Amino acid sequence: MKFLYQTDSTYFGAIGSGLEDIGAAELKALGADIRQTDHRGVEFRAATPVLYRIHNETRLFSRLLAPLIRFRCRHGDDLYDAAREIPWERFLDNHETFAVRANLHQSGIRNSAFAGMRTKDALVDRLRERTGARPSVDRRDPDLRIDVHVREENGTISIDTSGDSLHRRGYRTDTVQAPIQETLAAAVLEIAEWNGERPLIDPMCGSGTFLAEGLMRATKTPAGFFRRHFGLFHLPDFESDLWNDTLDEAEAQIREPEVGIQGSDLDKRVVASARRNLGHLPHGRTVRIFRSDFRDHPPIQDALVVCNPPYGVRLKAGEDLSGFYRDFGDFLKQKCTGCSAFVYFGERAWLKSIGLRPEWKRPLMNGGLDGRLARFELY
Repeated sequence: MKFLYQTDSTYFGAIGSGLEDIGAAELKALGADIRQTDHRGVEFRAATPVLYRIHNETRLFSRLLAPLIRFRCRHGDDLYDAAREIPWERFLDNHETFAVRANLHQSGIRNSAFAGMRTKDALVDRLRERTGARPSVDRRDPDLRIDVHVREENGTISIDTSGDSLHRRGYRTDTVQAPIQETLAAAVLEIAEWNGERPLIDPMCGSGTFLAEGLMRATKTPAGFFRRHFGLFHLPDFESDLWNDTLDEAEAQIREPEVGIQGSDLDKRVVASARRNLGHLPHGRTVRIFRSDFRDHPPIQDALVVCNPPYGVRLKAGEDLSGFYRDFGDFLKQKCTGCSAFVYFGERAWLKSIGLRPEWKRPLMNGGLDGRLARFELY
């Protein structure tokens, strides 16, 4: 059986809502051809060397999928029959684990849990028939992740070649409440078009995600630097020598940052966490992180200021933050001369309290939060 991705070298990248345009641009820069974008992500075509490079270097995508089959899917039996035909023994040994994630849109199948169960049953039944044994399900940390997508009567079964979500870079061993996701922080820097040409400063750095993503961008450290497992490894035509060459080529490009990157936070424990996280990265010790209330921060000139201020989730629920945001607006106006500021508001209502008119606002999701990214030009 020849799979769809083998037939036309077409894959799918899942990305946060509103980021499809910059995601497509990133894929093109990495060598892919864009076929189409939709609200779920970007469909692209890539030769194997480009595909491997994308897996190791993408900063923006959360998951990458290799489609196996497409089929008519009116109900659960159609899904079971299609999944049963896939030679799962080429992807999975009996001692390995798997998980199924299903997404349905205007489908005759009643819910995603049922779709996942029917796919699981088909896989287990086939392997039991072919090998006399069955693999186990592990929803938390499986060896193989399977993606099922059904829109109306059109079904697709894919291998999740990223494995664990790509936003989990591996450098953040210490965290704070409601951190910004790594992929979203990378997207903010991409939208800001920051490439290390002027200083990067986060005056409320939390666990240091903006600082880490900025450092990786400035030093050309690949986003997959710490990852040891990808679902890609389970494809039957995976080429380990080519993969290792891809890693070596990317790591040979790592360089020292050319400008200063620094962050601060009021909480000394948070500062310590950020230092530990940055310390895991190449050249992480070059990033200055210190304890300071942003109100007491030294003046900043001609820099990119980025931050994800507290918005209720990170403080006491229901706390009035209008004064806090008014003070932050004063900080931007009075201490950030000649700077551009990109501020992510997890609770967009606080945008009105900052006392500055943004150049623009852009909706961006952070986990389940429907936040806003705002750009301010400061003179």
